[in-house]
Amino acid sequence: MKLRVIWIFVVVVCLAACQPKKKEINFPKTDLAEVALIPKPVKTIATNSAFALDAGTVIFTTQTDSNFEAVGKFLSQKIKLKTGLNLGVNHTNDEQPMERVVYINQSDSEDLKSPESYQLYIKKDSILLNAKTAAGAFRGIQTLRQLIPEQTNDTLVDHPLWLIPTGKVLDEPRYAYRASMLDVARHFFTVDEVKKYLDILAYYKYNALHLHLSDDQGWRIEIKSWPKLTEVGGASEVGGGEGGFYTQEEYKDIVAFAAERHITIIPEIDMPGHTNAASLSYPILHAGGKADTPRVRTDMLVGYSSFHTRKDTVYAFLDDVIREIAAITPGPYFHIGGDESHVTKKKDYIHFVENVEKIVLKHGKTPVGWNEIAQADISSSSVLQLWNEPHNAVKAAKNGSKIIVSSAEKMYLDMKYDSISKYGLTWAGMIPVDVAYNWDPNTFLEELPQESILGLEAPLWSETISNSTELEYLAFPRAIGFAEMGWSPAAHRNWDEYKLRLAQQVPYLSRMEVNFYPTKLVDWPE
Repeated sequence: MKLRVIWIFVVVVCLAACQPKKKEINFPKTDLAEVALIPKPVKTIATNSAFALDAGTVIFTTQTDSNFEAVGKFLSQKIKLKTGLNLGVNHTNDEQPMERVVYINQSDSEDLKSPESYQLYIKKDSILLNAKTAAGAFRGIQTLRQLIPEQTNDTLVDHPLWLIPTGKVLDEPRYAYRASMLDVARHFFTVDEVKKYLDILAYYKYNALHLHLSDDQGWRIEIKSWPKLTEVGGASEVGGGEGGFYTQEEYKDIVAFAAERHITIIPEIDMPGHTNAASLSYPILHAGGKADTPRVRTDMLVGYSSFHTRKDTVYAFLDDVIREIAAITPGPYFHIGGDESHVTKKKDYIHFVENVEKIVLKHGKTPVGWNEIAQADISSSSVLQLWNEPHNAVKAAKNGSKIIVSSAEKMYLDMKYDSISKYGLTWAGMIPVDVAYNWDPNTFLEELPQESILGLEAPLWSETISNSTELEYLAFPRAIGFAEMGWSPAAHRNWDEYKLRLAQQVPYLSRMEVNFYPTKLVDWPE
């Protein structure tokens, strides 16, 4: 395998070398270590020259895996959007001689220790990106995208070119799971709004998006066997708006868009609490007793609703819901919620969680739940998401479960930045950009073994936001810092150095029309 890869790359480079060349360019010194990369790579070695990206550059990829070619095409599309260059992928342009090569290679190198590891070797006439998987190659091209300068340097030659610093980037993620959550239940977000969020997350090497698809105020995904869920439950949201929902075809479109970016979609149906919209659609699901009678809810209150935990009809309903969603969700996870079910008796709650876990497993998915589910006798294969009860996370970890860290006081993107924030809540405290960045998940909870941490997730609840502009205000720039926290070694993170790199993200954020919060903690460029 190694010999074949080397031979292919040599042939590609030789093809480039055999093309008629323009006059040798004397590149100004460029320093790879000075580029404001986020997340910060594990290792960067500068060689102080440059690769000239121009119309004579061609992208080649491993041909034995079509997913690598897809990564090459994605890179070509993003380069065109940034520079206007239309680079061929696995073919040359007859009108433009091939002068330089970007080769995206599937490698079996033992130095690539995780599925998302990559090696980036940049020379004056070639760029070699090694990865074991297409996911690793995709993470690598995000680094390459960030290395392309904003401005062309056409003072050296008679045509536009972009100078990419030469050197090596050897990189791999700290955590296998790096996610955000978007609450589309309290306020509905369109397919295009979700896609924009996914595109930005991908740029910063996130690999999962958790969609909170149901809550008291709305049900957001079509279930063909229970149509009133969207007819009734999908028609409301916080503040009295019209709500909305995704058809299964629209949901599949989101899943496919995410998959192209090597991001896994994790669907959540929150239960047995947070279920008012479902019980309003089908009153037979309602618990009765202490649970409030279902009605249209447009407020932000929590804890008053519950499914009936002893009715066979409820479990038949959930079997249908989980079956239909699982069938159109290729990722391994299904989130069952489980938080803030205050009016469900503890014994009924435990009975419910254990039954729903079995349904999820039956449909071939790994159950995920908020930390309250550790009260039940959950399987060690189930994943627990820690938001506010450390003792439950510790208990689950001792049982063998992996833990997703989503501390409300550190990671909730819906908390205000400070007293002058336009949107957001304060119940978990305000979270300035530096506070969000300056902590370590591995030491946050001393009793939690490092090996039990699956990764991080930054939730964005939508009680106070209703469109992309408001979403971006709360998410960015904090979500960029969480990207680095999830990817980069803890020893590499330093707030004073990071905030300089963060300031240099403005051209990308502006190009993407991201309405980020311009915190005064960062010296943003004019």
